[in-house]
Amino acid sequence: RTGTGTGTSGFMQWMHSEHGPKTTHFWGPVANWGFVLAGLNDTVTKDPSCISPKMTSVLCVYSALFMRFAWVIQPRNMLLFACHFSN
Repeated sequence: RTGTGTGTSGFMQWMHSEHGPKTTHFWGPVANWGFVLAGLNDTVTKDPSCISPKMTSVLCVYSALFMRFAWVIQPRNMLLFACHFSN
């Protein structure tokens, strides 16, 4: 400790921050990682002929829109941006 007298750890500051786990800025992106995991699972378990070009296009547009949203909102949500970039 540097002797600032606040006594709050970095973890507790993050817990109560505007990006912490008490906000939708945290849980929204965490839930969206399910899309990424489902896509990775499909690449391993499904035949490439099962891939729908329409659904792939919709997912690309959806991800692009939410990447822009994650970049523009304040505070900037890099966890959400990374999730949709990974899609």
